[in-house]
Amino acid sequence: MTGSFIKVFAPATVSNLTCGFDILGFPLENIGDELSIKVIRGKRIRIKSIKGFELPFEPAKNVAGVVARKMIDELRLDFSFEFVIKKGIKPGSGIGSSAASAAGVAYGINELLGKPLKLKELVKFAMEGERLASGTPHADNVAPALLGNLILIRSYNPLDIIQLPSPADLFCTLIHPHIQVKTKESREILEKRIPLDKAVQQWGNVAGLIAGIVQSDYSLISRSMEDVIIEPIRSVLIPRFDEVKKESLDAGALGCGISGSGPSVFAFSKGEENALKVRKAMIETYHDTKIKFDVYISRISPHGAYVLERSY
Repeated sequence: MTGSFIKVFAPATVSNLTCGFDILGFPLENIGDELSIKVIRGKRIRIKSIKGFELPFEPAKNVAGVVARKMIDELRLDFSFEFVIKKGIKPGSGIGSSAASAAGVAYGINELLGKPLKLKELVKFAMEGERLASGTPHADNVAPALLGNLILIRSYNPLDIIQLPSPADLFCTLIHPHIQVKTKESREILEKRIPLDKAVQQWGNVAGLIAGIVQSDYSLISRSMEDVIIEPIRSVLIPRFDEVKKESLDAGALGCGISGSGPSVFAFSKGEENALKVRKAMIETYHDTKIKFDVYISRISPHGAYVLERSY
């Protein structure tokens, strides 16, 4: 086993989907992290290299190290792992940077071990990375990063994960302003108590969004993409959020909201043509700011993490 090597890709993800805080998420296509994992002697985890963005090399302070330690301990392994991490997702971007690393490590180690665990069983390990990054072990990014497709977390205790079919013509347009919003800090500003009338409204929107997705009812998806609890608080952290949302809707988007904790903003559209119009609207909204940004168009990816290369 010592010396065995694997390189995996783990995708970026959009979570919450406006009204589904901590329970809905999906992976994007062609945006993500690459993680190279090598089996080494002993039980000391090593992070050899981190490329793309600055992150801690100390395993206990890096999500890759935390996930690996959890797997080593629970699976009672008598060896360890060395990591080379190539970050394709900026930390604090709102598109699952920590989740991609956490999910990629859990997936890669499981592959090296001969797949003793099912993909859904890997989620609890990847959630430990989210605990480190945000203070809360949420699964709405790591589950889609592992499983693919649109994911519903029905319950956290016990963990109950459901994969939903994605409408064929549903496209996501996403703008990522190059500023950082730390998930832990953006969670701390949220209200701890919610008025009953707002809770009822949010429950209806979540149910409607899921029904619309399952039935490929784009009108119902559009009517349901409203967040009355989280977005009004977090949107103040994102420059020009209200303008981006208005222009996206005017350009034909079904709905628009914050991706994860922000600052990325996503919109759903029916068909690629509408998604391109939304892309143009997002770019025009941000082009005269001093903030650099990226814009992506993607379907909901049917794939979670996957193997790029391996050797024994």
